This record gives sequence, structure tokens and C-alpha cells, in this order.
Amino acid sequence: MSSTSSEEIAKSAKAAFEASQLISSAERIKALHVIRSELEALKAEILAANHVDLEAAQVEVDAGRMSDSLLKRLDLAKGDKWDSMLQGILDVAELPDPTGTVTYATELDDGLELYRVSCPIGVLLVIFEARPEVVVNIATLAIKSGNAAILKGGKESNRTTLLLSKAISSGLSKTSLPDTYVQTIQTRAEVSSLLQLDQYIDLVIPRGSNSLVKNIQNNTRIPVMGHADGLCSVYLDETADAEKATRVVVDSKIDYPSACNSTENLIVHESLLKTVWPIVAKALLAANVRLLCDPPTLEALESLSPAPENLQSHVQHSDETSYSTEHLSLTLSIISLPSIQSAIKFINSHSSHHTDCIVTESDAAASVFCRGVDSAGTFVNASTRFADGFRYGFGTEVGISTGKIHARGPVGLEGLVIYKYMMRSKDSRGHVVGDFGTGKKQYKHSVIQAKTVPF
Repeated sequence: MSSTSSEEIAKSAKAAFEASQLISSAERIKALHVIRSELEALKAEILAANHVDLEAAQVEVDAGRMSDSLLKRLDLAKGDKWDSMLQGILDVAELPDPTGTVTYATELDDGLELYRVSCPIGVLLVIFEARPEVVVNIATLAIKSGNAAILKGGKESNRTTLLLSKAISSGLSKTSLPDTYVQTIQTRAEVSSLLQLDQYIDLVIPRGSNSLVKNIQNNTRIPVMGHADGLCSVYLDETADAEKATRVVVDSKIDYPSACNSTENLIVHESLLKTVWPIVAKALLAANVRLLCDPPTLEALESLSPAPENLQSHVQHSDETSYSTEHLSLTLSIISLPSIQSAIKFINSHSSHHTDCIVTESDAAASVFCRGVDSAGTFVNASTRFADGFRYGFGTEVGISTGKIHARGPVGLEGLVIYKYMMRSKDSRGHVVGDFGTGKKQYKHSVIQAKTVPF
């Protein structure tokens, strides 16, 4: 499409957003249920298209033009992904309305009230790779939170996303929401054009590779919310329990290696090199994980007797780049350090500030770690894979933000609203600033107890 077409898409999204602001929460919930029914009716057709997308993607993987991790994210029929996608719609529909909530209220003067009220952001441009279910996830969150959305999936999932979009548009057409409330685009040229339209688009949310996110951040004036990498770490504290450490580390690595919340770096307290570390390492090797070790952790494994069968094939020396690499595969970088302070320093300098975990039996160490590590998520004795909007109870998520402005961590409904200030004068003459000051009226600033705006 031309840039003119892209501008029309953006204009219609803005118009749809503005038209939707007086539509009730009940109508938005109704739209979600209708969309779910439309998706269920098209299930066979959607999964057939997804199968064709998978076959085409496999050709790209075999030719070395696509990563295997990207291919795995494309499969909509894998496990319970389809059912989880539909359940996510219901979960979001049942969540409290994030808009219209008063977060601050004060009486500035007799009859002069000020309210800070949650409201939608506006028009979202969401760009993602592979995972076709993201179309449904984002559309669901956008509708529930009162935001319009323009969605761009990866070309590898075009057939699937077209049909998902068809079901969403069909559902919207059966409600009072504009059918342009959620739109999809297909080409990079459209993305490039839309990134210049800050007069219509309020927020860009990229979900995908480091290169995708960085490219978007460098080519738009529109605010960008997201993360470029998922470099998560697990630190085994000197008090770490061996069984607990094994369960947490193995799950953090193998549950879904291509996810951004899988662990890439393992930090071992040097006091554990002969005790807990070999136990954890054997479990990782048994799970077919390739280990990139620093000299102390490597030496500890080489001295094992009997040695694990795949020691020679799966254990290698690490280098400095190992600890800043998002492997997205069954590969884990390991380093030993002498203290929790050095572990925190290592994480803060190497991580992507996504999610990091400590395995410890010490409450004091847990407190130091959770407060000292500068990441969106800091966990104690729990797999980094828990960093997910669905698992947090958000129903689903629009993405994960590692930034420090507006929203951080898994972004659900609350991350898709901002706020506005509403003021009302009940004085018969209205209120003016000129009535206040030295020798005049003084502001009261009396707290008002209110959950909703009374007008």
C-alpha cells in the first residue's frame, strides 16, 4: 500500500477511537464475546491456513533464512495454544474495566473538585513477529481498555493473521463499535509510513527480535513501549537448596527456550561449585542443554566421576559475548561469582532488565537481590517463565516492557490506560484563578473519597 493508504488507515483508527469513547464498557465486553464466537466458527479454516504458513516457514528454516525458534512461535495448533487464546478473551472480558477509575480526588475550594481519572491511550500500532495469536491478544486488550489498534504480524503468518482479522472485523460489525476499531496491515512499507504519523498514532508496541525493536525505536517520533532483548538470569545464592535450584533453573531454561522470559545466564556462587552446581548441571545436560561455562564452573564439571555422557559434546568454554547473547535455544551461559553483590552488579550490567531470579534460603539475601537488581521482574525461588501476563492474571498481555516510564513488565489492561484530570465547579458563577492568592482565597486541597467521577 502507498503512504496515502497508510494515512487513511491511521485516520480511520483515530476516528474509530474518538467515536468509541462514549460506548459503554458492557458493549465492549459484548464485542469480545462475539469475536470469540466468530473465531470458533472459523477455527478449521484458520488452522488450515496456519498449517500452510508452517509448511512455508519450514522451507525457510531448511534454507537457513529463518530461525527454528521463530518457526515454533508460529504454530497455532501446538498444545493448548488455540484454547488458551480463546480463554484469554473470556479472562480479559471478566476483568474490571480499567477506565473511569479515580486515582486522585481533591476539593480545591468550596464547590471546586478535581479528579484524576484513568482513560485509554488512543491508537496503538502493534508490530510483532510470527505468533499469530498476538492478533487476538492485542485486539482483546485494546477493545476492553477502549483503545483502537493497528496490527502488523510477520509475513510468515500472513495467511493465519488474515483470517484472524476477518473474524475480529466480523465480530465488531455486529456491535456498536466501529469495524475499523481493530485493523491489520501486511507490508513493511505500511509500517514505515505509519511510524511517521504521530498525529494519529499514540503508541507503538513492538514484539519481536532485537533488530525489529531497535529499528522501530530509531525510526519514529511516536513513543515506543517494549523490550529489545530477553536476557534473563538465575543466581544460585550460597544458601541455595539443590532440589529447588534444579527445578527452577531447568524450568527457566527448557520450558520454552525461544521465549523472552527463558533464562540465558546462570550465576553460581563460588561456594556451590562442588555441591549444588554439579547437581544442577547434570539435570541440565540430561535435558539436552548446551552449557557455556567459565573456567571455575567448567573445571568443576570436568572433575566429575563418572562424567555425564554428553559432557564433551554439550559443555564448552564461554567468552565475554556469551553473557550478552539471547540464545533463544537450549543453550545456557554459566559464570561463578563470589558474592550476591557481585551477582547483582553482573546482572545489572549484562541483563536486558526483563526478569531475574535468585534461588536462596535466606530472606535477607532475597530482599537484597529483589531491591538491588534493576529489572522489571525480580523473583525468589521461582522460574523466570512466570513473567507472563496470563500467569499474572492479566488475562493476556500486549507485550513486556523493560522501560521505566508508564508501564513495566508484562503489560495488560492497566498498562493500556493513562489518565486525565477532570475539574468541576459547582459555584453559581464558576471559579477563576484570579480569586486566589495573597489576601484572597487559599486552596483547601481536601481529600475527596471517590472511586468514580460523579459527573
